Amino acid sequence: MRSPQNGAEAPKSQHLPESAATPTEPTPDRALRERVVGATAIALAASLVVQNAILVWVGAPGYGDPIEEVLAFHAENRDAVAIAVGSEALNVPLLLGFLTGLHGLVERRGSAGADWSRLAIAAGATLSAVFALYAVLWNGVVLSASELSEPSPVFELLWQMHAAAFALALPALGTTLVGAALATHASGLTPPWQRLLGIAGGSVLVAAGTANLAIADGSALLFVGMPGYVAWLVWLVATGVRLARSHSRPS
Repeated sequence: MRSPQNGAEAPKSQHLPESAATPTEPTPDRALRERVVGATAIALAASLVVQNAILVWVGAPGYGDPIEEVLAFHAENRDAVAIAVGSEALNVPLLLGFLTGLHGLVERRGSAGADWSRLAIAAGATLSAVFALYAVLWNGVVLSASELSEPSPVFELLWQMHAAAFALALPALGTTLVGAALATHASGLTPPWQRLLGIAGGSVLVAAGTANLAIADGSALLFVGMPGYVAWLVWLVATGVRLARSHSRPS
């Protein structure tokens, strides 16, 4: 027969104080992980901005410019292009490191949005492969330009393939942005406006990528995807800053 005292104590022992069961601040380990992932996002955005700033500063030609201007530019600005192409060697590990770290954060928050983060990783890996091809073809353009006095069919083909690789990178980037934005929102890492920014920007990038043949031929449809690219940079910075400040946010 159970004593009244034991019966009274049994329910009491099954309940923990709310303050002990629900932490109000992130653990040091989790906060450190979030800060590292946030710093990686900011570093990636900074690298992309510097890369594009160099090309704007030296007046890089567009894919629709006359091929003679393309040849003259690459013959005269080999060092600037080398820096821009070389920065891809930094962008790839930063991108993959950020997406992998983000997936880990999502899984540690109960796996909400884990499928979306897996999509972002797959799209990011595809994006890295396409940008590797883009960089290799650009190297071919630069090396060919130093040996030519006038454009050749091979030089023009290399330039068009370089443009096509960039156009095909747009849908991969758009898918990466959508997947990452939905994953971070589902896991509570980012606010709702970043989800909307990611979906809108990613959709624009995917839509622009469908015109890859026209872009390879010099079409101005490339610029349709530029708002999406800006959205990617804004999303990276906003997410990076939010994660870097994780030690001051409640869980």
